[in-house]
Amino acid sequence: MTDSDTSRDDRTPLQFDSDAGAARSTWIAGAILVAIVAWMGSGFILPSEEAATEATGGSGPAAVAVAVRTSRAQPVTLYFQAEGQALPDRDTSVRTEASGAVAEILVSKGDDVTQGQVIARLTTNEAQADLRRASEELDRAQREFDNAEALRARGVATEDRVAQARAALASAEAQLTAAEEALERTSIVAPFAGRIETLTLDEGEYVSAGSDVGRIVDNTPLTVALQIPQQALTLIQNGQTADVAFITGEERTGRVTFVGTSASAETRTFLAEIEVAHADGQIPGGISAEIRMPTGERQAHF
Repeated sequence: MTDSDTSRDDRTPLQFDSDAGAARSTWIAGAILVAIVAWMGSGFILPSEEAATEATGGSGPAAVAVAVRTSRAQPVTLYFQAEGQALPDRDTSVRTEASGAVAEILVSKGDDVTQGQVIARLTTNEAQADLRRASEELDRAQREFDNAEALRARGVATEDRVAQARAALASAEAQLTAAEEALERTSIVAPFAGRIETLTLDEGEYVSAGSDVGRIVDNTPLTVALQIPQQALTLIQNGQTADVAFITGEERTGRVTFVGTSASAETRTFLAEIEVAHADGQIPGGISAEIRMPTGERQAHF
């Protein structure tokens, strides 16, 4: 027996003992895997409460009823709307036509007057004196003309004398007419029917011819002025009706009486005017108004 044989006989085979901790981990992992697979499969085997409720239809929302109808085109009226301002039909100053002291004042501020009604009178002493002189001069010229005609008829007076007498008579008649008009001008009268807005006269005050002594306004009918944009100009025409609502609450129906043909250089809009019947005169001038005018129809679905 050799040494090599002896050493082979002395070698001890290797042995491995199992690790209890490693085995335990393997079992835990397996248990977790089984639990996950069981949880995933439970959704197919045991349906959830929501699924069961939906399946039975016990507490679902109620069905909604839907109405259906056929849509047909209907005519729709188109309107033009704008803001405007109420203006008096006439508004003018009252001026004296003669010079003199104020003798009497017959109306007060705020009074309604008629056309030609006397507002005040100036002193007439000088005018009446001029009228008397003109009347006497006319009488003298008339006598001279009558004498010239009589002398011509007898062949004593010439045609030149008659012509001179006729010219003197015509001049005297013109002077009398001027004196009568001068006397009439001492009365300050209303140029038209309206309301006295201002009156600045005092009795005894001296005024010169052409002086402003008051202001008269006529609100019947009332005019509403508005500006029309250039893109809407073709929609507005004379004679067109319009509904006008004033800021004071009154509502009236008017008629377009004027549409401008030249645009404002600043706004590029056109002036239009609407006449509103206003017999009672209750709506004041200068207030705001809302205008609404029909301009045509179109078909529309609702």
